[in-house]
Amino acid sequence: MKVHGSARWAYGMVAWLVFFVVSHVVAVFFPGDDPTGDGPWDLRAYVIFNVVLILMAAVGAAVVMATVRPWGRRVPRWLLLTPLWFGTALLVVRGVPGMVENVLMATGIRRGGFVGAEDISTAEVWAGLGINTYFFVGAVLLVVTTASYVRRSPGRRRLERPSDFGSADRRRTNS
Repeated sequence: MKVHGSARWAYGMVAWLVFFVVSHVVAVFFPGDDPTGDGPWDLRAYVIFNVVLILMAAVGAAVVMATVRPWGRRVPRWLLLTPLWFGTALLVVRGVPGMVENVLMATGIRRGGFVGAEDISTAEVWAGLGINTYFFVGAVLLVVTTASYVRRSPGRRRLERPSDFGSADRRRTNS
């Protein structure tokens, strides 16, 4: 896959992260009837979990912006690559299986996805399809953004073809 150095991927990722932050802020302030989903945690754990996600996404947006803005060149490469790789891994682990689940649900192989819940409503199926697609899109955006930054950032080690060595010198002598 050829990765272009276009900043559009990064801006798309920032838009994805902004939507993520807004949706989790709404979830904290308007948690609904049963935000814990009958889990073993209480409302406080639910709020803490969402606040941690909000902070991670806000930092992620700043990191992604640093990959395409001039002020980001002053940030050490490793300080940007560490959260980029971490976020990429998280979104790939969440997004790719989610897309597989979408295929299972859309084809009718497993209406309830991986869990295979038999009594899942049509609204829950559509919600699952939407959420899984959202995380898959985030994974694609961050993978391309990270790969683009790795290719563009100074300090990366790259192997040059032997034919590249001295090509400028040959052009000067042949003119």
